[in-house]
Amino acid sequence: MHCRLPKFVEEKDLVDFNEGEKMLRLYPSALTAWERMRTKALQSAIQMYIISAFRSISRQEEIITAKRAKGIPDEEIFKVSAPPGYSEHHTGRAIDIGTPGSPPLEEAFENTDAFQWLLANASKFGLRLSYPRDNDYGIAYEPWHWFFVG
Repeated sequence: MHCRLPKFVEEKDLVDFNEGEKMLRLYPSALTAWERMRTKALQSAIQMYIISAFRSISRQEEIITAKRAKGIPDEEIFKVSAPPGYSEHHTGRAIDIGTPGSPPLEEAFENTDAFQWLLANASKFGLRLSYPRDNDYGIAYEPWHWFFVG
């Protein structure tokens, strides 16, 4: 499965920022695009926040190891988590987006005004939905996962 995913190098040129109580990291132009996009969304009364941004290859390994320790088969793990080295989060250009009133990292996000706003507007800020339904990579549908392409 993972051979269908592109391999990523871990980005080193990142900036730290606070998202609520969390310290996160993004590639500078991805952070600028996010800030501009969130400001524009707020003008339409759409609230969004980042759940997850940069994730190191070693952190991805920890996530996979923890899932294996719970007895989850690799086939199931790699439907929802990219193998280490294959996650867009390694680039510092991927963000997982949430909105108040919607459970984080759940398909229910697609039923929110925030998701509808993103579908209509994210490309204006250089972001695209990475894993739509039935994507070519075999990754589960993730309406919350967006990637900055510039």
